[in-house]
Amino acid sequence: MVVVMQERASEEQIEAVIERLVDLGMDVHRSSGASRTVLGVVGPNKIDSALIQILDGVKEVVRISEPYKLAGRTFKPNDTVVTIDDVRIGGDEVIVMAGPCSAETEEQVDASAAAVKRAGAKVLRGGAFKPRSSPYSFQGLGEVGLRMLRDAANAHGLKLISEVMDVSQIDLIARYCDIFQVGARNMQNFTLLRELGHQQKPVLLKRGLSATIEEWLMSAEYILSGGNNGVILCERGIRTFETATRNTFDISAIPVVKKLSHLPVVADPSHGAGRRDMVAPMARAAVAADADGLLIEVHNDPDRALSDGAQSMFPAQFERLMAELRIIAPAIGRSICLEPVARRGWA
Repeated sequence: MVVVMQERASEEQIEAVIERLVDLGMDVHRSSGASRTVLGVVGPNKIDSALIQILDGVKEVVRISEPYKLAGRTFKPNDTVVTIDDVRIGGDEVIVMAGPCSAETEEQVDASAAAVKRAGAKVLRGGAFKPRSSPYSFQGLGEVGLRMLRDAANAHGLKLISEVMDVSQIDLIARYCDIFQVGARNMQNFTLLRELGHQQKPVLLKRGLSATIEEWLMSAEYILSGGNNGVILCERGIRTFETATRNTFDISAIPVVKKLSHLPVVADPSHGAGRRDMVAPMARAAVAADADGLLIEVHNDPDRALSDGAQSMFPAQFERLMAELRIIAPAIGRSICLEPVARRGWA
């Protein structure tokens, strides 16, 4: 349930309500808006809402019908903005995260980072631990790859996102990355999600291969219930009967989720289509559908990439796409890094 405090409720009244809810065995998540405080209440016990309604400072008590309590808009009507220094995911600017599927060599990572920064990306994406369908495929370089990615991100003024596959990797990846990425195969790895809920860094949660939107939001609930409010949802395509593309990119999921949840939603057109020639049109469609960001694979030499080369863009293609997105975004009241880096004089 949600406890809405009165507009002029004192801090003492708010704390008294929280204390009473905790005494009743509930977990309380506080959210302060412009005019009043809202308390999201979850727990195994059923309590009489009338007992809370009569407490000093309480305006109303609202029962939440959705199974996802903290991810839904009943708990938090206003959009969540995940902030990492000057990068704001969920704000007016569409944040682009781009880079190679995997870190392979220092030269490859640095060249790819330089290219995406030059085109206007704010976050470098790249894998050091790779969940591959075949055990014989390239599995990533581990900590060596993380070090390459961090050095390239620092050199070009980018934030860094990389995938975490197991609880044992969390501490290591946290030393290098600004954002944890949970891949589609781990969307319902609830042990991993619970542990990420205790972390201070944001988590980008990809939709599972065959997950419904409700299942996706329930997975986000695991992270939120641990106290980590920096959850970013990522639509990356789902498995359907269609074989013409790697996945079926569910553009409709973006407006649906944004109506149901306050969490920012980004799109991954690279995995959504699985073909380089389709990444640009899918990215344009995602921005038009009001995605808060994009996750795009860009490689300095994709034809020789060790993983996902067929869906990785050439730097020139990515730069052209960014120019196109700067035309589309303002039409829906959004923006994307307004000038290429070279023209703005950034390092």
